[in-house]
Amino acid sequence: MRTETVTYFTDKEEEFANLLMEIGTKRNVALVLVFLANTQEATSREIERSTDLRQPEVSIAMQHLLTRGWVNHRECSQASKGRPLKVYTLARPFAEIISVIETEKRHEADMKIQLTKRLHAYVQ
Repeated sequence: MRTETVTYFTDKEEEFANLLMEIGTKRNVALVLVFLANTQEATSREIERSTDLRQPEVSIAMQHLLTRGWVNHRECSQASKGRPLKVYTLARPFAEIISVIETEKRHEADMKIQLTKRLHAYVQ
């Protein structure tokens, strides 16, 4: 019988993921980001088990993170035959990723303020 270790989120990590979600980050992306920020590297399966996400949810989150350049992956062959596993790591320091998110949110807020000012111009 094979034994595996499953990592679970601490209260602090849960709170961190919730903060990311509150500012508009998709739930699956937030959970995967927080998980990867607290581990050196992880397979899709490890991410699924630790974040309580299904395989398609992890896959979609990873596609988003890969296109943003925030995650790297490499293939690792298994001891048994079959498809090689993908092993994921953060491509940038987590603080840098948070800074990028902050900049994007500031830009979104500025755009909304500009639109609100235009609305005021119509009323006057």
